[in-house]
Amino acid sequence: MSLLFVGIDPNTGDKQSPTVWVDRKNKEIVFQGWKAGAELEAECAECEVLGHAKGIPEGEAVVRIPARMAHMVREACDAVERADVR
Repeated sequence: MSLLFVGIDPNTGDKQSPTVWVDRKNKEIVFQGWKAGAELEAECAECEVLGHAKGIPEGEAVVRIPARMAHMVREACDAVERADVR
């Protein structure tokens, strides 16, 4: 299996489970989170950033994870950059 489990929201319940993984094969960080609501998605789609097209391209999504998971995101960043993650 190429997925390395990093962590799950410590406040998760039976029906919610924001999660962070590292895809070792593709050297990518993978998030499972809450779907962005229409308002947040529209705000992201309208955001103008130099070198970035407006809108959300087909095949991409806006997801949210709680800030209390920031340490897991840092851990995933470290893991994906290590040479031993294969």
